[in-house]
Amino acid sequence: MAVGAQEQVQAALAAADADTASPEERAEMLMEIALGLQIRPQSANDLVAAIELYRKAQEICPPEHALLNARIAARKATALQALPESGSQSLERARDELQSAIPAIREQGTTEELAEAEMNLGLVLQSLAGAGKARITDAISAYQRSLRTFDRVAFPKEYAILQNNLATAFLSIPFTDERAKMREALAVQAFEEGLKVVNLIDHPIEYAMLQNNLGNALQYASSSHVLENNLRAIEAYNEALKIRDRETTPLEYANTISNKANCLWNLPDDVGDPTSGNRKNIGAARDLYVEAREIFAAAGEQGKARIVAEALDQIDREVLASAPPRVSNGHMLEAD
Repeated sequence: MAVGAQEQVQAALAAADADTASPEERAEMLMEIALGLQIRPQSANDLVAAIELYRKAQEICPPEHALLNARIAARKATALQALPESGSQSLERARDELQSAIPAIREQGTTEELAEAEMNLGLVLQSLAGAGKARITDAISAYQRSLRTFDRVAFPKEYAILQNNLATAFLSIPFTDERAKMREALAVQAFEEGLKVVNLIDHPIEYAMLQNNLGNALQYASSSHVLENNLRAIEAYNEALKIRDRETTPLEYANTISNKANCLWNLPDDVGDPTSGNRKNIGAARDLYVEAREIFAAAGEQGKARIVAEALDQIDREVLASAPPRVSNGHMLEAD
């Protein structure tokens, strides 16, 4: 934690113990200071400090102020959610805070506050589902409840994010039953629905994220229209790359060029003659993989760098052996 932030926290805790204001006023002051630390954290220590301030606010807030207690818990949950850790303890605590907060927010808060809490609960549950600690269907239900308020007209940005998260949730369900193709179609539909309300100028981050993930959904869909889907996927990746570049968003850029490389690897050079081979596209894919590997390695993303390196090795072996390419599965889906 930076020196200025540390002094701010100490001053806040001292003020919270003073009798110059009511308990609820002191709790609200702590909540606002914690939020300031949380919005632009310099390190994980700032998030830890924010969580401690939220805890102190909960400690001094009178129980009869149910809505204020719920608001503190909901904000504390988002700090816990952002805290980097190898396990799931903080996410489980975030889930508990949100589940305790939502009833009071539903009863006394605004519809926007409730929708935001449900959206955050969905994100937490989706992350926990990936660790086997929650059901992905519960995350989907939370997103759908949030959409009752965050509609496409009044809240286009939130609506697009929710559609993205719904789609990634659909795609995270194992494809082990007859409804798998339906979930793939729902995911593509959700990405496309989100793209109807955001654009490259006004919502560049959300636009690029949706285009990247739409490309992945199209590329890996179980469909008889493989060539058509791959061409649409390339278009989507190119749209994302209108926003993402190596200088300003290196990791997002590396994700997208990796995904585009996966698609090019299996795309014929002449779409009018799919049997003519794809040595040109394989070469382009290789160049993109090399660049992505450099970016991931420089950023310390060793897992992603390893996936890309394995794809490069496979491409080199196939070129040497003149073997037909096989589908890579190293796509980078993103949830907001």
